[in-house]
Amino acid sequence: MARPSKIDKDLAVSEAMQAIWSDGYAATSVKAMSERLGITRSSYYNAFGSQEALFKAALTSYAALSPDHVLAEIDDDEPILPLITVMFKTICRVRAEDRHHRGCMIVNALAELAGSHDELGPFLEDWILQSAARLEHLLTIAIQNGELPADTDAHAKALALQASLLGLNTLSKALHSEAELWITAKASLKGLGLFAEAN
Repeated sequence: MARPSKIDKDLAVSEAMQAIWSDGYAATSVKAMSERLGITRSSYYNAFGSQEALFKAALTSYAALSPDHVLAEIDDDEPILPLITVMFKTICRVRAEDRHHRGCMIVNALAELAGSHDELGPFLEDWILQSAARLEHLLTIAIQNGELPADTDAHAKALALQASLLGLNTLSKALHSEAELWITAKASLKGLGLFAEAN
């Protein structure tokens, strides 16, 4: 029986996201994903154009569900540090609740593809640097709001905070206790002077 020629793109992106998150980019070739989705390769190419394009769509879909997406929705007059603290706490909970211990799809992909894939490596590197820039913007607001001292180096703290996020997500693949992940994250936040519980 011939496989269908049409494809539900939203479902395909969701399936690709789960496959990449669990198995990595290399395991989600056009052939593998076409078989997983039950479609022809022609339908795959008509819908997405390339494996790289489907990866980018899956990454965008994942980012919308990721615990740190809340930082993109912060109003300038909101206290910043409690929200950053809550985000870290949420990451600890979400990673601990994942029974497959997959960590963060973006961090996993960065480790797999940076320096080895001509298109997706730089794409992921830019994604991480944009995340750090967003953190720097938020920390600048925190300085303006009086949450941090006026002489705080927002750029340095943002990079350190980004490094903590990368490390925490990677650690969660080996350390599965929410409590243990949280004491790790809390120590990092306190060390950076960025820990603040919501009132």
